[in-house]
Amino acid sequence: MGKLIYTAIMSLDGFVEDRDGKFDWAMPDDEVHSCVNNLELGIGTYLLGRRMYQTMAVWDQIYGQTDLVKVMRDYAAIWHGMDKIVYSGTLDHATTDRTRIERVFDPQEVRQMKVHAAENLSVGGAELAGEALRAGLVDEIHLFISPVLVGGGKRALPEMDATTLEMLGQQSFGNGVVHLHYAVKEP
Repeated sequence: MGKLIYTAIMSLDGFVEDRDGKFDWAMPDDEVHSCVNNLELGIGTYLLGRRMYQTMAVWDQIYGQTDLVKVMRDYAAIWHGMDKIVYSGTLDHATTDRTRIERVFDPQEVRQMKVHAAENLSVGGAELAGEALRAGLVDEIHLFISPVLVGGGKRALPEMDATTLEMLGQQSFGNGVVHLHYAVKEP
């Protein structure tokens, strides 16, 4: 059985995007990027919202380029090798390999995917992750907290019922980013 894992890079005040939809303040340095890469190694399938998918699809174009720093080459290979399911009511076709589009996020279907998964699954995009959290599907959360206050925008975590988390680990990086790793406890 696989776990569903949500990973987000967020501001200290809890946003993955600022009010203008920008997230350039969240770009990881090589040390943070390497940590993210290591977390992704145990993932077999990405579950993505449309906007997150369109943002991440560039990694398919980067795949195979030899003039990039190692952490970028490594992540491009990880992305390229993963199965991707994009939940979108508007996207007509996928632009990346190993990708299928689903029109509706069905929590029961995701539960079945977890039961039959040989590897873990990752949910990406704050809105889709919020749906998965509210449905009780997320098993672990990795938050990379950037040392910046953006004052508003898209929240990393949804409004939802109170949920208990268990700290599994923490790590700080030279650029001021802090990584917090939690298990989501059963209600």
